[in-house]
Amino acid sequence: MSEAKIALVTGANKGIGYEIAAGLGALGFSVGVGARDGQRRETAVAKLRAAGVDAFGVPLDVTDDASVTAAAALVEQRAGRLDALVNNAGVTGDRAQLPTTVDLAVVRAVVETNVLGVIRVTNAMLPLLRRSASPRIVNMSSGVGSLARQSAAEGELTTGPVAVAYSPSKTFLNAVTVQYVRELRGTNILINAACPGYVATDLNNFQGVRTPEQGAAIAIRLATLPDDGPTGGFFEDAGVVPW
Repeated sequence: MSEAKIALVTGANKGIGYEIAAGLGALGFSVGVGARDGQRRETAVAKLRAAGVDAFGVPLDVTDDASVTAAAALVEQRAGRLDALVNNAGVTGDRAQLPTTVDLAVVRAVVETNVLGVIRVTNAMLPLLRRSASPRIVNMSSGVGSLARQSAAEGELTTGPVAVAYSPSKTFLNAVTVQYVRELRGTNILINAACPGYVATDLNNFQGVRTPEQGAAIAIRLATLPDDGPTGGFFEDAGVVPW
């Protein structure tokens, strides 16, 4: 088994995911770059290696059972275990997401990636995580998934436009995170949800106000928590995000 700590970051070929991989790599992790697109994945791996990161490509489509199973087998063959899983892959869906007029196919597609994809990947990787001395799972959520913020008077300012697919998918992900925490209570697996803030990425046509590096910081912190660190929380750089 590899001596270096092993991390897998989904959706790691660009944006926040890439910077999470880079940040963990800088801390000495061997990092699996999970991504669907082969060319983008290998370009990201080459860039990370050029920066001194022990990176390796992991072909991974979080919506496909066979792809996820193969990814788990690849990580097992390479490292024998997994120390940190960052479920970062996500989609926003069509920009037209008013609840009264939304195409239900858009809602299904967003939930398939943002929620079911996280369950699929987490369950496939759990046997490897259980072999780690200090396993960590980070689910990349968003402040738009906060019901407290969505329902506040200033909700439009803090959670963006009405979006019946994307925003509830993150609320759903938060709820799923809590269920994993409940089932795995008593183990050494720490599981938390992270809000990166409003980051400029291609998900929002680069309209965000934070850099991908800034957005990655909370995930890196939660992926490297000490053994007495929190579990079952929802965090951003400033602290706890209200559910």
